[in-house]
Amino acid sequence: MLVLKSSYKGAPSYQLNGHFQTLIPGLFRKIEPVPYVRERIDLADGDFIDLDWLSNNSDQLLILSHGLEGNSTRQYILGPAKHFSNKGWDILSWNCRSCSEELNRNFRLYYHGDIIDFESVINHVLSLKKYKKIILIGFSMGGSILSKYLGCKGNNVPSEILGGLSFSAPCDLRASIKAVEKKSNWIYNYWFKKMLKEKITAKSKQFPDKLDINQLDNHQNWESFDREFSCPLNGFSNVEDFYEQGSCKNFFHLVKTPLLIVNALNDPIIPNTCINYEQLKRHKYINVEYPESGGHVGFTEHKLEFSWMESKIEEFLVEQTGPFA
Repeated sequence: MLVLKSSYKGAPSYQLNGHFQTLIPGLFRKIEPVPYVRERIDLADGDFIDLDWLSNNSDQLLILSHGLEGNSTRQYILGPAKHFSNKGWDILSWNCRSCSEELNRNFRLYYHGDIIDFESVINHVLSLKKYKKIILIGFSMGGSILSKYLGCKGNNVPSEILGGLSFSAPCDLRASIKAVEKKSNWIYNYWFKKMLKEKITAKSKQFPDKLDINQLDNHQNWESFDREFSCPLNGFSNVEDFYEQGSCKNFFHLVKTPLLIVNALNDPIIPNTCINYEQLKRHKYINVEYPESGGHVGFTEHKLEFSWMESKIEEFLVEQTGPFA
């Protein structure tokens, strides 16, 4: 493992700390919609997920994975989708179950360690027999998913996949949950629970008597919330296993594909302890970059419409695939 010196020069001065550097880009960075073409694929269990494509008839593909309760229209997805589509790459922005503005069919949602659907996406892409070079890019939860996928597949990662780049991933799910529960992080705690409560309520209407939604507001911490709702919705019998399987750090030792993890030191909801340096210090395939600032999936450059993440992705692509034509 290399701990890389970051090329990120820091957020604009008005973004005073990690909270501003997280919230301002998330709320106010505006990217014009891109002309996605949607494809729905059916899954082995009878459910579906929606894939949003930008095609340039290229043999090189970026697969973009969103964060918790995100989707393909979040600014942090649209930014690189537009940027690299303009540079000739094909783009696939996939949506987790229930995240594409239509509730999924089954009594199941998704979670930070859910690589089954991600592998279905990749297998579908490979079945097209079109792409020679594929790079995986993930943001927050999406970074956790791609990292766990690379670990679980080990030496069996398809040869077309040349590497993965993860931004602001909660590599240790339990540690990140404890960070979210801090009083100073009340806004993230409120927002994540609000979105998940709405989805759980909708899922309960779809499957009456499977969830006691009268208890939705009675859980003061995430562990009890996850035990009551996240575990049954994702097929777990206990919360310990849910956190174990949702923490990509537990699969780092199996990674055999180049993986770069980028987490800001001032990320308000991802503690620096998420990554175990002793575990990774001799790792051949994983490198870590810790910018001093940037917040959570923020990394604004000189103007709000520009994110350093696109610059970092381009740097990573050149390293893995060679210079752009």
